[in-house]
Amino acid sequence: MTVHAEAVRRVAARVADLLPRRSDWTAARRGPRRDLLAGLTVAVVALPLALAFGVSSGLGAGAGLVTAVVAGAVAAVFGGSNLQVSGPTGAMTVVLVPVVAAFGPAGVLMVGAMAGAILIALAVARLGRYVRYLPTPVIEGFTAGIAVVIALQQVPAALGVADAHGAKVWAVAADAVLRFVADPAPAPVLTALGVAAAMLAGGRWRPQLPWSLIAVAAATVLVVVLHADVARIGTLPAGLPAPSLDFLDPHAVARLLPSALAVAALAALESLLCATVADAMSVDQHHDPDRELFGQGLANLVSPVFGGIPATAAIARTAVNVRAGAGSRLAALTHAAVLAAIIFVAAPLVAGIPLAALAGVLLATTVRMVEASALLALARSTRGDALVLALTFTVTVAVDLVAAVVVGLGAAVVLALRAVARSVRLEQVPLDTTDHSDEEHQLLTEHIVAYRLDGPLFFAAAHHFLIELSDVADVRVVILRMSRVTTVDATGAHVLGDAIARLRRRGITVLLSGVAPHHDQVLTALGVADELPRFPDTPAAIAHARVHLQEQHAHSPADPTGAVDRAADPLESQN
Repeated sequence: MTVHAEAVRRVAARVADLLPRRSDWTAARRGPRRDLLAGLTVAVVALPLALAFGVSSGLGAGAGLVTAVVAGAVAAVFGGSNLQVSGPTGAMTVVLVPVVAAFGPAGVLMVGAMAGAILIALAVARLGRYVRYLPTPVIEGFTAGIAVVIALQQVPAALGVADAHGAKVWAVAADAVLRFVADPAPAPVLTALGVAAAMLAGGRWRPQLPWSLIAVAAATVLVVVLHADVARIGTLPAGLPAPSLDFLDPHAVARLLPSALAVAALAALESLLCATVADAMSVDQHHDPDRELFGQGLANLVSPVFGGIPATAAIARTAVNVRAGAGSRLAALTHAAVLAAIIFVAAPLVAGIPLAALAGVLLATTVRMVEASALLALARSTRGDALVLALTFTVTVAVDLVAAVVVGLGAAVVLALRAVARSVRLEQVPLDTTDHSDEEHQLLTEHIVAYRLDGPLFFAAAHHFLIELSDVADVRVVILRMSRVTTVDATGAHVLGDAIARLRRRGITVLLSGVAPHHDQVLTALGVADELPRFPDTPAAIAHARVHLQEQHAHSPADPTGAVDRAADPLESQN
């Protein structure tokens, strides 16, 4: 009984850690107007997507809109990211179509609720943190692939083709192109390209303005004035349905469990990867993966009660949110509130927005999502990273998101283990009496420390290295001895660069010694530590460090701590 009570207490404490905090809304107080405008912009983009995904899921446009409102609001409040926007997604509807065919609409609602419970269990078990072990090439390939998928999804609307068909998104896009060639209509194409061009050019000229909203409004006015033959959003469902639990069927749990596990896996994967991408697109934003799973779980528990389909974080809407200047979860909550207001108040106004204009918004968003320089750097770093990047990208576009991450991660693991295995050597080596261990103890009194990196520096061990190296204290110069590093991949190189940047922000000078030429090639390709001095061996680095500290002391003789202004640091001036 005592053991049971202790377990309950731990679970309750863990759930309490996952609940919202007052600090979640600190960022909202810094720029509420910006967040409100970003939320409004995202709502305009999310509206047709919610309607379309509801239809494609088999439950109707109303279900998609309810999902965007209810799940979007719940995930905004309880999720672990300040920037995520949640709702129905194309990847999720692919999973739901077979469920509708086999179990009907009630089965979809049941699957959503079960998936929500599974996500909450994953959050309580603290499994969300393991997404950080995804290698950089997998994340970059996934992001680039998603951008292409989003662009392909916009092809039918941009071409004004309403009845394109295909098993995959690329097949639908190809069918739309063929139908357009057979019966071309220039108005939708001009509308989509005009909106995309206005966003991209305006973003460079005046990035502080909401160009997506301006471009969509201008396109709508022009279409109305010119009486252009362009498809509009059309009539919206009126009002939210009353909450109901009629869909619950305990006897169907066993039959629906495989589908619920698939939905939960997709929701977790897509949400956590989307949060990672959102962090990368922003400055000083870091999500809590376990809280994100908890928020998505609650969203999927609540959404079916109002007739909504399973939801997840939507990378297209999240990207629009970030690019529109969002800085807090107030933007995502505003997006849900605006969609709810549209349902009750402004349906006739929104009904006139051209679908091609919204396609143009997402086309511009996909261009901004992909950083060509980062992809080229990864492709040039190592053949293994290039292979993982290409595999993840290809499977994302050709198959689906879950398969892409599984294939990419599997390839990364195999290549990493292969690199580690190839680095193992069994050799008889004489005792090294020049390891400088005695001198290193003396160096500590001079505020110099030399770290020797042994073995592989790749994605599985990189984060542990970052934590240990960043915690170094009471030091003015750090020498990284890399002669015994056996493997460096893109993730390890990025983490090394992050650790070096953290040390330098604290005023600590960093020197490298013994970097192998093939490792230096990886660091150079990724732009990591290009400006840091490199030395062939540790004694040369130590001598340079001592000269550097003497020069610091000469520039600041009155400073008892030895700290100096970085601008006056002769070593930093050459960095």
